[in-house]
Amino acid sequence: MADHPLVEQAQSLGTPLIDGDTATFVWIGETAPELIGDFNDWGASALGSVQMTQVAPEVWTHALTLPSDAYIEYVFTTDPDDPDKSLLDPLNRRQVSNGMGRTNNYFAMPGRQTNVAAEFVSGVPQGDVTRHAIYSPMLLSGNRRDVWLYHPPTDEPAPLIVVYDGKDYFRRANLTQIVANLIATKQIAPVALAMIDNAREDRFLEYNATETVLAQVTELVMPLAYNNLNLIDPDISPGAWGVMGASMGGLMAMYTGLRLPQVFGKVICQSGAFQYDLTDYPPIVDVLVRGLPKAPVRIWQDVGRFEWLLAENRAFNALLNEHGYKVTFREFNGGHNWSSWRDMLPAALSALFPA
Repeated sequence: MADHPLVEQAQSLGTPLIDGDTATFVWIGETAPELIGDFNDWGASALGSVQMTQVAPEVWTHALTLPSDAYIEYVFTTDPDDPDKSLLDPLNRRQVSNGMGRTNNYFAMPGRQTNVAAEFVSGVPQGDVTRHAIYSPMLLSGNRRDVWLYHPPTDEPAPLIVVYDGKDYFRRANLTQIVANLIATKQIAPVALAMIDNAREDRFLEYNATETVLAQVTELVMPLAYNNLNLIDPDISPGAWGVMGASMGGLMAMYTGLRLPQVFGKVICQSGAFQYDLTDYPPIVDVLVRGLPKAPVRIWQDVGRFEWLLAENRAFNALLNEHGYKVTFREFNGGHNWSSWRDMLPAALSALFPA
């Protein structure tokens, strides 16, 4: 085994070793793999993958300077272009799913605040979650889709939030726990949720600003929600409902609000995939903003400073502001992942559904 002070620290404390604003990765071996993560767009940016530096026989390191509240996911790799060549850090036990069937290591800098709203609190009324299924030939991937409905702990009618990528928001972002805690602490008014699973391998097609998804929501999900939840009627309170999503789901949430503002007057768009225009023509959400009268929607946008989508989200936010939309825009020191989106939810929900 290599003999070096950094090795002893890494084995005792785990990696990366954090000192002030510096995170130092350590690898032990005759050769070292490359390092990819949120900080270099997983090797796809102009920076490319990180080559570790040998500091002693069988000891390799790399130091990063990061913001004080950064949250970072990463892996080692022997080939950045081949996901099968990724390697977990043997000196870091902190692991999280990357949402695509694989696992990343992660760490946080000392200034990152814990999202206490995502934690179970004894005595807080939780509400109820029921699982349902909708069926229709218009649904991709088998004509069936699961929907989880959240019944808030109140007898009063509540607005509905339609949640794209609902299974991930439910299970990975702790959305219902966050909502229950925010209701209990009077940071938000009670809201109901319709969390719709995505089309899995057809998710890109489903969420790429399509009218078919609007039909799914209006013809399948909304009747299901009406039959099982006590909801504010959007015909009586136009725009009282909300819609939310992340990445491609964020794009679809924005499209839904712009197309149906009389129902979904509140949009939470996390790391919206606004770069996915497949032709030389402007993306349809741009066309809706530029070509139609301003829709009566309130919008929350957030995006990570370590994301490849940062520039596109800034540009779309500027477009919304140019056309007079009411937008709250936040950037966080993290990447394109559910942990970061989860931690932005308390602020997003409080902004659009205040108590």
